[in-house]
Amino acid sequence: MVQQPHDSLSPLPPPLPPAPAAAGPAAPGPPEVLDRRPGPHGEVVLRRRDGRYEIIANGCFLMDTSDGRSERLLVRAALAAVDGAPGPARPAPSLLIGGLGVGFSLTEAVSEPRWGAITVVEREPAVIDWHRSGPLNPLTADALADPRTTVVHSGLLEHLRAPGPRYDVLCLDIDNGPDWTVTEDNGSLYSPSGLITCRFRLTPGGVLAVWSAAPSSRFEHALVNAGFRDVRTALVPVPRGVPDAVHLGTRAA
Repeated sequence: MVQQPHDSLSPLPPPLPPAPAAAGPAAPGPPEVLDRRPGPHGEVVLRRRDGRYEIIANGCFLMDTSDGRSERLLVRAALAAVDGAPGPARPAPSLLIGGLGVGFSLTEAVSEPRWGAITVVEREPAVIDWHRSGPLNPLTADALADPRTTVVHSGLLEHLRAPGPRYDVLCLDIDNGPDWTVTEDNGSLYSPSGLITCRFRLTPGGVLAVWSAAPSSRFEHALVNAGFRDVRTALVPVPRGVPDAVHLGTRAA
């Protein structure tokens, strides 16, 4: 019989306040294009609008620096979930972050001393460049310099399918959600085989956390069908529209 998603689970971290906007002069009017690069997955663009940075991928708005509450909750909820998972305690859980984005998830992880090794997998070299030496460097320079941090230029599934260590936590933020991918090939990550790959690369009792611009009951059932336990969704209210969501599932111990 198929296990049904739980309606609730161990307490999640409290709501987060809005993140401060990126420092910089306001740019009234149309957005200012700071960089534009073609790539095998489509064009990626970095823009600045009213002092905030925006990333556009394959013609789709991906994220900006206006409010990182849900991205930070992604990491905090995953840590709370792995703390509550059965099995031995993990004093320094290893973390893989899928997608560097504007850096909210990475900076949140680095701010928590309990995390052990932190690996960030990013497929767009432009995004890595923007953080290492470009306009986004002031936001993440300290996080990138943290000795726990390693940035890997790779597609996420390519990285997960290659030989390597297992992780205690996978935090994925590479799309607007499992029902709204940036590119068509990203859909394979949320397919049965993609989710099984994620489960395989987790340690027993490890946690998968997936950010989404809207909750998805379909994806909850996909997690259950892929063998995850304690499947649940944390909601993050937004000023307008449906709340953001963080979908969580645990590998059996």
